[in-house]
Amino acid sequence: MEGTNPVNKKLAAALSGGAVLVLALSGCTSDKGNDKLDAWAKQVCDAVQPQAKKIEAANAAIQKQTSDNSTPDAVRKTDAQAFQDMSNAYKAIGDAVQKAGAPDVDNGAKKQTDAVKELDDIAASYAALQKKVDALDVKDQAKFADGLKGIATSLDQLSTSGNDALKNLEAGDVGKAMAKQASCKSASTAPSPAAS
Repeated sequence: MEGTNPVNKKLAAALSGGAVLVLALSGCTSDKGNDKLDAWAKQVCDAVQPQAKKIEAANAAIQKQTSDNSTPDAVRKTDAQAFQDMSNAYKAIGDAVQKAGAPDVDNGAKKQTDAVKELDDIAASYAALQKKVDALDVKDQAKFADGLKGIATSLDQLSTSGNDALKNLEAGDVGKAMAKQASCKSASTAPSPAAS
């Protein structure tokens, strides 16, 4: 059993680094009101909040498996479900940004399009990880540990890459408008797993 736990800890550490990318909010408020932009931010933040909770819950499930002396089968099941949930959540966030339309800022349409594409890519990456986890051989401990190691590496890459468009979307006035929304504040202050 000791073969799976350190690897799953690595998995959890990698996972926590990439969680809730869309909620890296600036926390500052805007003095000059832009009603259109505020309405856009409210629509996005309200849609993001439940998805952020799902991502947190998926994180927590993987974290819990690392502290339990779990069987490979339990680890596989939990991790696969967590990746599926995260994939669905990022897809839903992408859909919310798409549905909200372009924010009322310079290059708003391009920022929106880029962010939606990025969120969809992240969703697809988690879906691919879910398939990889599902395919792991739980009967062979060594193979299972090796497989998890590969997944942890992919997860690491996912958590350190690919949120430039989201940062770009949240820059400047958009970030300020989002920071004013109660739903974005509560989503971004939700307790997150220990960072890697």
